[in-house]
Amino acid sequence: MIHLPRYTNRDLSIMLWTMTPFSILLNIIIFGTDYFSSGRVVLIATPFTFLIMIGSFILYGHVAVTCRQRLPGDHNFLKRTVILILLFLTMSALLIYGIYQVYHWVGLLGDSKEENNFTWAYITTGILNIFLTFLNEGIYRFENWKASLKETEQLKMAYKQSQLIGLKSQVNPHFLFNSLNSLSGLIQEDTEQAEKFLDEMSKVYRYMLRNDEDPLVSLSTELQFISSYFSLLKARYCDAVELSINVNEIDREKTLPPLSLQVIVENAIYQNKTAKNSPLRISIESGNESIVIKNNVQRKMITETGDQETGLDNLIMKYQLMGRRLVEIHETNTERTIILPLMSKTTEVMA
Repeated sequence: MIHLPRYTNRDLSIMLWTMTPFSILLNIIIFGTDYFSSGRVVLIATPFTFLIMIGSFILYGHVAVTCRQRLPGDHNFLKRTVILILLFLTMSALLIYGIYQVYHWVGLLGDSKEENNFTWAYITTGILNIFLTFLNEGIYRFENWKASLKETEQLKMAYKQSQLIGLKSQVNPHFLFNSLNSLSGLIQEDTEQAEKFLDEMSKVYRYMLRNDEDPLVSLSTELQFISSYFSLLKARYCDAVELSINVNEIDREKTLPPLSLQVIVENAIYQNKTAKNSPLRISIESGNESIVIKNNVQRKMITETGDQETGLDNLIMKYQLMGRRLVEIHETNTERTIILPLMSKTTEVMA
């Protein structure tokens, strides 16, 4: 298998479909009618020129890939294309000159009128290189468009799946039952606390239902939600869970996918034991253009992978599809740290 520099996924087929007929055409230009009348010329010149064209195609491909790496992006298209064409025209002149020298050396070409065809051979090779330059650039752009379209669809699916998982993890009968059970106990013991609990509960469900279509929300909004959400957990676990928030004001204006903090907090509670004498401590702090969520590790036995694990996997995938900095997870025997990159308000996300 020939290993090409892979300017596009069609490099091999382009090489075979263009180099084969061009090798014959180039020899017709160089030898004229002698190419068909002399069996020796056909047997020697045809395979030699074909191999030379294959080698030059691979060499041109390396040059093109290097140039694209040095001048990436659509904004460098004109500059990149002009440089490539100038390089290819120079390389073509050397290539045709070398072919002529070899043909002289093996005695296929003498001091005849065929020498005058050097210019036409060079012009034809130059035109082919210019054509291939634009063809490869067009295919490269088309493949990028297809990849971008595929990523857009994957991102949409990831958002939909994470939305369903986020809703399912909270609007399931167990969570609703526990919340209503806590509310019932508060109504009997402390009506004022029951009103506050009901208010926070309504904020939690209102936020989830309102933001299930938003690709990004402000960190400030997300922190308000997680505070309301944690108050429901606090009513259930009491002193067995603790939450501290220390986030810079400038970071509060940045954005992240909705329900991101809820997924991480829920995952921490799902994986770890909670007790009054050994509470689960969760902290949310500012990082380097990121938000850092930490919790102490006190593992409990988990027999099945729940929606909380799937929700965290989807959050990681969501960041991957957005093409931003990836989610970082660091864990020791005593502490787990999850770092979520933050985005500016001007960041656009395909939805």
